[in-house]
Amino acid sequence: MADGEQTGGSKTNTRRNLQLLLGAFGAVCVAIALTHILLGPSSIPGSVPVNATMDSEDRFYATLFLGFGATLLWCVRGVERKRGIIGALMVIFFLGGVARIISIFAVGLPGLLFVFLTVVELVLPMVVMTLQYQLARAVDVAPSTSVQVG
Repeated sequence: MADGEQTGGSKTNTRRNLQLLLGAFGAVCVAIALTHILLGPSSIPGSVPVNATMDSEDRFYATLFLGFGATLLWCVRGVERKRGIIGALMVIFFLGGVARIISIFAVGLPGLLFVFLTVVELVLPMVVMTLQYQLARAVDVAPSTSVQVG
């Protein structure tokens, strides 16, 4: 087997691992978003009471995170053909981690949970894209940003 070549079983494992990761990632995002929509900022560990503007803002952004998670779940099926969409989602998630770093420099360290989440937001996209790259090489699929139903 040539360097970088994968057997059918290895391709299947990479595909399954990526699908499991995207499924879990999407489900967690949906759960977090629904919690914020239903409970508002009080669902944030270590939060303090906020005014109506901040409550509204939190619930609004939670709907976007809900869409993010739902799109990840949609990408599970036909993952080989959704490389462009997955890549865009991972860039967005990574930028969320960068935004947290900007916040650290602006106002200081958050609680430990949010420091951990910053690390996850910076590392998880690289893990997903590595699996996506391995799968694409194995099935020789060109990147596509077109939306494919199914």
